[in-house]
Amino acid sequence: MKTRIFLTLLMISGFSLVASAWVYPEHREIMIAAIKKLDPNRRAILDQLWASARKGYELRLCGSVIEPDQGIKPQCLDYAAWTGIAGDHSVSAQDMTNIVLKSKWILNVADITARLKIGLDESKNRSSRISAVRISDIKLLRADPEYVSRAGKNNGHFLLTLPAVNTKAEVYFSLCFKEGTDMNTLGTYTWFHFSALQKAARLNSKDLTPEQRSALALSALADEAFADHFLEDSFTSGHVMGIWGDAAKRKGTHDYYNEEGIEVNTWQGKQMVLMGDATMREEDIGWTSDAILKSLEQMLDAVSGTISFDPGFIQEDLSLATPDTFNVSKAMVMPKRQIDNKVRILCDTVLMEFPVPGLTAGMGQFPRFRSEMGPFAGVSGAANLNYLDGGFFDYQKGYGVTAGLELGLRFGLGMEGVLNEAGDGLVFLDLGTRIDLSSSQAYDGSNNNPDLKGYGSMISAIPSRVAFTVRFRLPFFLIPGDLVILAPVLALTSPNSMQRVVTTAANGGLIPWQTGLSTPVGRFQFVLGREVAISMYGVGRRSDTYSVFPPDESFYGYFKLNTTRFEFPIVEYRPFRTYSSRQTGSLLFQLHAGFDVPGKRTPATNDFNGIGLPATRTIWYAGIRLVFDYRYYFSGQKK
Repeated sequence: MKTRIFLTLLMISGFSLVASAWVYPEHREIMIAAIKKLDPNRRAILDQLWASARKGYELRLCGSVIEPDQGIKPQCLDYAAWTGIAGDHSVSAQDMTNIVLKSKWILNVADITARLKIGLDESKNRSSRISAVRISDIKLLRADPEYVSRAGKNNGHFLLTLPAVNTKAEVYFSLCFKEGTDMNTLGTYTWFHFSALQKAARLNSKDLTPEQRSALALSALADEAFADHFLEDSFTSGHVMGIWGDAAKRKGTHDYYNEEGIEVNTWQGKQMVLMGDATMREEDIGWTSDAILKSLEQMLDAVSGTISFDPGFIQEDLSLATPDTFNVSKAMVMPKRQIDNKVRILCDTVLMEFPVPGLTAGMGQFPRFRSEMGPFAGVSGAANLNYLDGGFFDYQKGYGVTAGLELGLRFGLGMEGVLNEAGDGLVFLDLGTRIDLSSSQAYDGSNNNPDLKGYGSMISAIPSRVAFTVRFRLPFFLIPGDLVILAPVLALTSPNSMQRVVTTAANGGLIPWQTGLSTPVGRFQFVLGREVAISMYGVGRRSDTYSVFPPDESFYGYFKLNTTRFEFPIVEYRPFRTYSSRQTGSLLFQLHAGFDVPGKRTPATNDFNGIGLPATRTIWYAGIRLVFDYRYYFSGQKK
């Protein structure tokens, strides 16, 4: 069963990569800026299209393409919001339209993301920004049932890498749309922009009924908004540097450059510094909305007839048009499609505004970084300090302290940061050993008996001892250990549900009380139930020998005792995190608690003849661990 859960999690870590570009409110801000830049004539055409598309949906679609004062708990959706819904909350223009018009949950998504915008606007540092995204993502997981399962199965949100440094713009653009090319933002944009222009051109006809015009207007607007989502994605730093490698490298590189930014040139030679998801600045809004403006203008000019097309381009059967059905989540490569030459020229005009991506793997590539995802092997070392509630015998009531060292080999699966930095999907099995120093209290149960001072550890209630240890960690959905059953069952019966359950578990659980909290001084996380350690003392060698010397001096002697110690980490603190290629090293502190259960007892001397072995009891303890965690990640899925 543990093998099945491991394989299930491995599948998710390798194929699920939530690495969308601008977050919903950023997409909407860009579209708002682009619409405001429209000249009066084109803005009037857009308003007419929107009014026609709203017929029958007046309660769901706002009265204006832009609702600038729209805040939390929106009662309708404006056109500017569609680019935020496209791609991340829907898989095709048709799917987006159905969600916008008919779903019950999309207004909740709009509310959650409106609150995210407030949180980002009020963020004063990195930790508060991460916290805002963390809260939003957890809520989105609940509001949007397919938020995770529709994301990350391909590279559709990323620019295709540049084949060579001297690649010409027209050659690169053609490659992005070529049949069999990996899914990418420019190819996806071209596909849906073509569909939008085709329907917009049909709207120029005078022989349409009001119902046909309304359906065509809705379809054209939907296709254009879906196209513009991917156009906007192409201006985020984590998506420009070129995407290749396994899922962990794609995610780690994406996250690194989104935070650090990147200097690029557009195909027209314009220099700019781009930032990434949830870090958008006014400059990013400016040049991204300029590209969106050109795209919108082309679609509106097709409606007005300012742009003319060959007769074969305008299909008469579009009177009952529906938005484009191309599923950008399922497709791994660009499908075949013939595009009108004039449309190709129009698309290329927009694409010249795009940043030039990074080179493909090889000389001159941007440095790559690895997220903590995928299978790994490693070494863990720890120092611990524990406060005990006494010894193993009833008369040993004096509190004591003991310290120890641990060393183990660790094998596991990293899923940390699959959704965001607050996530923790770490799974591992740690096999090792530990040595504990003798306890501070004496064998008579006291801490201050003057007659025993000077004997040191010779008379400790708990002697120095060695144990074999097993440490296991697994996130949980609702109760500790539930993924062992839930994930394999759902993998067979409902893969999408399985993915949502595991991702929710990795991001704090259904009740998100175990989500990582980023602060300026490090990351804190409540982890009770995720990890357990079992230490077996006296196994595989002679048992530990304990002194028996009760205060009433009724007898004394020595006997051997095996014990089993259970440890449960409660809170973790990690002061830093580093990006790397395959290796990671980190320090963390754990506050933990547990109990030590006495087991087999055997006399070591004849002093107990006629008396019987003394009764033992369970020791309770609490303590702190300083852990060094080194991991080597193995290569994963290659692209």
